[in-house]
This record gives sequence, C-alpha cells and structure tokens, in this order.
Amino acid sequence: METPVRISFQGSTPSEALTNLINEQVDALERLHGRMTSCQVVVRVPDRHHRTSGLYSVNIHAILPGNIDIDVDHTPPADERFADPVFAVNDAFRRAKRLIKEKARKQRGEVKNLHERVERTLDRPPS
Repeated sequence: METPVRISFQGSTPSEALTNLINEQVDALERLHGRMTSCQVVVRVPDRHHRTSGLYSVNIHAILPGNIDIDVDHTPPADERFADPVFAVNDAFRRAKRLIKEKARKQRGEVKNLHERVERTLDRPPS
C-alpha cells in the first residue's frame, strides 16, 4: 500500500485485537485486487453510558488503482450481532470485498447487458 492504513476508534481507546483484525482484513482486500492506494477504517464504539443502540458501526474508505473507490458506510440495523465488534468488522469487510469484485468486473467490461435480445429455441423431442 502506498500509504499506511489509518484506523480510528470513535468513542473508545484503540483496541489492539481489533486493530490486528482490521490489518488482516486489509491484507485480504489487497490479495483480492492487488495493491491498495489508501485505506481508512473508522470504528464507532457504542456509548455504554447512555443506553443508545449498543451496536458497533464500521466504515471503510479505500482507493484502489484504476479509479476504484470503495465506500462502506453501513449503519447496523437493530441486529444484536452488531453488539460484537468482531462481527461488525467482518461484516464491513465482507461488504467491501463484494464492492471491489463488482467494481473490478465493471472496469473489465464484464457487465450484463439487459438490452440485448437473446434468441432462444426450444428443443422438442422428435415426433
């Protein structure tokens, strides 16, 4: 990567375990597409004092060669699985991988064209 990964934690001090997990996931993204130009990950930690949602939110902004810009800005639904920070990180990176695959496919021109007419014939058994 051209610039180091920027990881920030909002609402808490940085967690070494989550930082290691995020770095592993970023490495997996780089293996998927190639080198990354930059990557920023923001982990929003729930406020334990105000009994708000209690759910973690992870946002990812990555830039890859070929003008591929990846933004994962997913606010978790009322799903208790997002109370686990590891699940929230893995879910955000799963979304990022899907976006990278979709954008790389489009960049290569491997997009379905719904406007083409497909000629089909029915195979009928001989009478």
